[in-house]
Amino acid sequence: MSIRMKFFIMFLFCGAMVNAQQNEFFFGKVEDGATGEPVVFANIRIKNRALGVITNIDGSFRIPMKYKDYGDILEVSSMGYQNREIAIAAFSQMELNIILLQPSTISLQEAVVKAKDKRGKRLSAKQIVQRAIDAIPYNYPSVSFSTIGYYRDYQFNEGAYINLNEGILNIYDQGFDQLDDKTSETLMFNFELNTDFEQDSLARTAYDYDSYKKIIKKAYLGAYGGNEFRILRIHDAIRNYNVASYDYIGTLKNDFIENHNLFRSKDSDSDNEALYGIKFWKRHLNYRAHGEIFISQKDFAIHKLEYTMYNNRQTNKKNEKNKHGHKQKVIFDVLTEYRRINNKMYLNYISFHNSFEVRKPPKFSVDSTLVNMPDGFYTIYFNKPVDSVSAVNPKNYDIKFNQEKFGIDKVEVYRDSVRLYGDSDFMQAMINAKGETSALLNRKKGQEAGAMFELAVENVKDQLGNLVNDPDIHEYQQFREFFAQRIKPDSRAPFDGPFMDKKKPLFKNQPMVRPKDYQEYWMNTPLQAIEN
Repeated sequence: MSIRMKFFIMFLFCGAMVNAQQNEFFFGKVEDGATGEPVVFANIRIKNRALGVITNIDGSFRIPMKYKDYGDILEVSSMGYQNREIAIAAFSQMELNIILLQPSTISLQEAVVKAKDKRGKRLSAKQIVQRAIDAIPYNYPSVSFSTIGYYRDYQFNEGAYINLNEGILNIYDQGFDQLDDKTSETLMFNFELNTDFEQDSLARTAYDYDSYKKIIKKAYLGAYGGNEFRILRIHDAIRNYNVASYDYIGTLKNDFIENHNLFRSKDSDSDNEALYGIKFWKRHLNYRAHGEIFISQKDFAIHKLEYTMYNNRQTNKKNEKNKHGHKQKVIFDVLTEYRRINNKMYLNYISFHNSFEVRKPPKFSVDSTLVNMPDGFYTIYFNKPVDSVSAVNPKNYDIKFNQEKFGIDKVEVYRDSVRLYGDSDFMQAMINAKGETSALLNRKKGQEAGAMFELAVENVKDQLGNLVNDPDIHEYQQFREFFAQRIKPDSRAPFDGPFMDKKKPLFKNQPMVRPKDYQEYWMNTPLQAIEN
C-alpha cells in the first residue's frame, strides 16, 4: 500500500457479532498502519455532533447504527498519528471494520530547536514543565462546565475481562480554581454490572490490609467508601494540580519538578498542534517511577500525562523488558489526556490501573494433630494426600513440649497423615508429664492440653506439588476508566440534584437520572465477550 494513501478500511469477518442484540451497533478497530498494533485510546468522534468514544485497550470501539443511517462522518485521531475522516456509510454492519492510522508526518524538530526563552536560550525540560504548571489556571476552565462520558471499572485476569461494571455519568465541575473532590458533583444516568462477562466474587471484595486477603503489594489504596469513580478522579493529577494526588507526583504544582529527573524526549502532535515531549523518572530502593508528559508548544497546555510506578524488588511474570526498558513489576499506572475545545483544555480520558493480590486459603494444609503421650508420637492429619519424599524428611518438622524443642527419631508416612516419633528425651518428657494420656490439638479453639505442645511443619508438599500452608495467591489487574463523550462548557449543576453519594459504592442504592437526550450516549463495551 502507498504511504500517501490517507486511509483504508479492511474487513475481518466476525460471525459472532451477528445477533439481535449487536445489530444496534457497528464495530471497528483502530490499528497502526505501519506495525498493525492496536491504537489504544484513539479518539472516535462523530463530526459536527460533539459526540464520540475512545478506543479500548485492543483498539476496538462501537458506534450506534443510527449514525450510519444519518449519513454521518467519523473523525479518527490519536496523538502522533494523522487525523482521518471516514464516512460511516463505508462501514459494514456484519463485520469488524479495521481502520489503519498512519504515523504523523508533521515536522516538529524545527519548532523544537527554536523553543527559546526571552534571552534567546533554548528551553530546558524543567523550564517547559514549569511553564506548563504555571499556565494551568489559564489553559483550563475556571468556570463551571460538565463532562458526560462512559465510565467502567473491571478486573483483567489471564487475558479476560471480569467483573465489568459500566455506566454513563455526567460530572459537573465548578472549574479548576475549585477543589474537585469537594465541589464537583456527579449525576448517574446509568450504571450496571455487565453479566456477559465472567464474575469473580473474591476479586470484587474490598481491599483488606488487616487479614491481607486482598492487597496491593508495595502500595496502599484507600477505599474512599468503596467508590471506584471517586478513586479515579483523585488520580487526575492535572485537575488536582494544587492538592496531593499520588506518590512522587505529590502536589503537581509544588512537588512534581522537585521529585523527578526530567529530560527532553521525542516531540509529538495532537490535532495538528505541536507538542513538547518530556520524559521523567525517579528511583528509590524499593520503587521506581517513569513517565512522560506532552505539552503544547503554543501555550504550554498539558495534553497528556503518563505515569507508571514499579516494584524495584520484583520482576514481572514474563521476565520481559517493559516500555521503560527494564523488567520490574508494575504496581500501578495512570494515563490522562486532555483535548482543546474553544481554546480551553478538557478531560478526554483517564485510565487508572493497578495490580492486586487475592489470598485464598491454602490448597494444602494441616487439618489437625493428635499427640499420643504414652507412646511418644505426633500424628499430623492433612487435607490432601501427601508427597512421601518431602513428608518423610524429619528436617521439615519441629516439635516442642512445654516450650522445649526435641528431636525426631523416625517419620512414618501414610496416605494423608504423618506420624512423628520423638527422640529419647521427648519420651522421657512424656513419662514425666502429668495429665491426660492423649489430647486432640485444635489450634483454632486453643485447648489447654494443646497449649503444652507446639508443632511446626514446612516444605511438605501434597501429591500435586502444593506446599503446606502456602497461601493460594492470585494476581489480578484492576482498571478504572472514564472516557468523555460530550463536553458542555459553561454548564452548571442543577440545584439540589440527585447526585451520586461519593462515600458509597457506585452499585449501592445510588440515584439514577436519565435526561431527555439519554439515547445520544452509549457504553463502549469491550469486544471480548463478543469475540469469545
